[in-house]
Amino acid sequence: MAPLRRAARFGVTLAALGAVLGPAPLGTASESRTTHPERTVAMAAQAPEDSRTLAGRRIVLSYAGPTPPPGVLQTLREGRAAGVILFGENITGPEQLAEAVAELKQAAAEAPHPHALLLMTDQEGGKVRRLSGAPELSARRTGQAANPVGAAVASGTGAARNLTGAGLNLNLAPVLDVYDTPDNFIDHSERSYSQDPSTVGTLGSAFLAAQQGLGVAATAKHFPGLGAAARGENTDERPVTLDIPLEQIRNRGEAPYRAAIAAGVRMVMASWAVYPALDPDRPAGLSPAVIQGELRGRLGFDGVTVTDAMEAGALTPYGDTGDRAVAAAEAGMDLLLCSARDPQQAEDATEALAAALDTGRLDRHAFTAAVARVDALRASLD
Repeated sequence: MAPLRRAARFGVTLAALGAVLGPAPLGTASESRTTHPERTVAMAAQAPEDSRTLAGRRIVLSYAGPTPPPGVLQTLREGRAAGVILFGENITGPEQLAEAVAELKQAAAEAPHPHALLLMTDQEGGKVRRLSGAPELSARRTGQAANPVGAAVASGTGAARNLTGAGLNLNLAPVLDVYDTPDNFIDHSERSYSQDPSTVGTLGSAFLAAQQGLGVAATAKHFPGLGAAARGENTDERPVTLDIPLEQIRNRGEAPYRAAIAAGVRMVMASWAVYPALDPDRPAGLSPAVIQGELRGRLGFDGVTVTDAMEAGALTPYGDTGDRAVAAAEAGMDLLLCSARDPQQAEDATEALAAALDTGRLDRHAFTAAVARVDALRASLD
C-alpha cells in the first residue's frame, strides 16, 4: 500500500478509535478527586457506548423478502448494526430495490452516532451475481480472455457502477482462491481466475483496484484459500478439512492476498474450512493462528476482517450463533456476517458479544479496536 494511503487510513482509524473510547482524562491526580459538576455533566454526555451498541457495530444483518422489516429498521435507528447484506430474494426490480435501500439508509442516518451503512452483496460475476448486469464475465472467463488484466479492470469497473447505481457500497468480491484441480468446488462455478497464484493475485488486484477507485469497497475471499477443496466440499453445507502442507498454503493459497493487500483491499473474508497445518482444531475464521498469525502477522493486513456466513454448516460442531460469534471475535474477526435472512440471528450474535465483553472474556481494547476499523471503513464510504 502506498505510504500516503496507509497514513490516511491510519488517521481515520485513530479518529474512529478516539470516538469509541472517548476523551482522555484531563488534569492532575488531585484534580481528578475534586468534584466539578460541569465536568461531570460533560463527561456523562460523552460516556462510552453500552456494550450492546458496541457489539451491534460489528454485525452485518439480513432479512427475508423485498421489504426491510420494522425490527430491522429499528435496529439501524439504534445504531446496532454496521451493515446489511442483500440477496436475490431481497430484490424484485430497480424501483423496489431503490425504495428498500432508501429506507435502510434513512434508518441508519437516525442513529445516535451515524455512519454510512455498509450495504453489500455478492457481485462476483458470471454465475454469482445478485444484481443483473455487470460484471458478466466469471473469474474463469476473465482469466481466459485475450487481455485478462483488461477484462479484470472492466469487470471491477462494471461491478462498481452497477452497485453504486443501486445504492450499494461494498462488494463481497473478488474471489482469490487458486484452484488446483479442474471442476473442483471453486472451479466448477467458474469462481477462480487461474491455477497460478501470481495470475490470481494480478487479476484479483486489478478487479478490486478498479472497483475501489469508483467508491465501492472490495472483499478478498476466502482466506487462506479454498482452491484445494474437492467438488463436494462446500463449507456452507458441512465441515471441510483441507489437509494440505503449510508450504502449499503459504505459496499458493495465501500468495494472492499479498498482491491484494498491496493494492489496498479494504476487507478480507476468512474461510470456514479447517487447515490442520495452521490450526488442527478450528476453522480459519475461528482461529487466532490464521487471522492474527497469518493474515495480520505474516501478511500485514490492517483492514477489516469479515466472517463467511455465520449459519454455515461447517460451524455445526462449534455451538449456536452466540458461541460462534464470540469465538469469531476471539479469533480476530471484526465483522460477523449474519446472513440467514433472520434478524434474530443478528440479535443473538449481538447479545453474546455484549455479554462476553461485559464479563471480560473479550478484551475491551481489542473489541474497540475492531469497532474502530469497521467505523473507519464506514466513514470512508457513501
